[in-house]
Amino acid sequence: MGFYAVLPYLATHLGSGLGMAGWLVGLVLGLRTFSQQGLFVVGGALTDRYGPRPVVLAGCALRITGFGWLAVAGSTATVIAAVLLIGFAAALFSPAVESEAAREAVRHERDTGTPRAHVLALFSAAGQAGAFIGPLLGSLLLLLGGGFRTACLAGAVVFVGVLAGHARLMPRADPVRKRERERERGGGRTPASDTVTRTAQRGRSSWRAVFTNRPFLLLCLAYSGYLVSYNQLYLSLPVEVERATGSGAALGWLFALSSLFVVVAQVPLTRFSAHRIAPRTALVTGLAVVAAGFAAVPLTPAGPGGLLPGAALVVLLTLGQMLLVPAARGLVPDLVDERQLGLATGALSSVSGIAVLVGSAATGALLDVPAPVRWAVLAAVPLAGAALAFTLPVGRGGKEQGTRAVAG
Repeated sequence: MGFYAVLPYLATHLGSGLGMAGWLVGLVLGLRTFSQQGLFVVGGALTDRYGPRPVVLAGCALRITGFGWLAVAGSTATVIAAVLLIGFAAALFSPAVESEAAREAVRHERDTGTPRAHVLALFSAAGQAGAFIGPLLGSLLLLLGGGFRTACLAGAVVFVGVLAGHARLMPRADPVRKRERERERGGGRTPASDTVTRTAQRGRSSWRAVFTNRPFLLLCLAYSGYLVSYNQLYLSLPVEVERATGSGAALGWLFALSSLFVVVAQVPLTRFSAHRIAPRTALVTGLAVVAAGFAAVPLTPAGPGGLLPGAALVVLLTLGQMLLVPAARGLVPDLVDERQLGLATGALSSVSGIAVLVGSAATGALLDVPAPVRWAVLAAVPLAGAALAFTLPVGRGGKEQGTRAVAG
């Protein structure tokens, strides 16, 4: 909520408020994405090294600082610095929170028998609720005359609450690091230099284990197919809406439809699917549904206002997302060692972010080709991801039970 109260209005502020050229606005927004998504792997590695709690709290503190700085930034250099800080803050706390959520979901599954996808579905639904409420909060502040600075300060206040909540509720002891310390104490005291050397070796070993783990890399590629497809909400969908209606005014309603769909349906859908199908099956099915969304665009007759094809794409893409995202996150603990969960969680986002960067340029070139060809190619992307996902272990949950594949 704090993020979406600010970022949807950043481009307008940079262009109209600060008078930046269009290319510079694009550069600033691209730098924000890179400093966040591209550096998730760094936040994940720090989480494995220091535990999730300090990384989450540091990230929240940096986000508060970044929003406060952006509120007063007036030059190109200060705006870029503030935006980079905002992005890097998320690169810290997001993989830390996601890996801890996955770890707790696995523990809850082990203790109660409740599929881990339930916890991860709540996580996704909460995020979408914030994505829906945040822009409304930002719009309200702008309508009341507060301006972009007020929206930034409101985002900072929200993150003060986020920081306080995590400081109060997040476990203080990281169970993985606690077990490692106990093993080290059991072996006797070692010189500090040996400890540093062993830590560095363990770090290099973790990176090697994660990035040579073939099943995990296949999951990254399959998940990349989803994210490249999801990015079409910002690339191909606006073109379709413009073609069908003559303006982009309806885009906001379609985005609201997507967010509300997740908020309302994510938990019931996951509760239904988690007891009936394995994570791999949910991942493959979700990617196939996303592909069906693209295939439906040229086949759907234009409805009222010409928005029916675009609405069909949004509904099917969101339905596929609700099936596959909890499943993909739930598969990560089955594919990597628990000591590398933070690094793997960050790597999943970073590898996918790089794929989106490359895929956006490639799919952007399709905007000038005939529509049936464009939508057929776009449908092939998640289908390829589904084919890759089909080679993964089934994962734990549902009627099928997979064996645990441990990297390294």
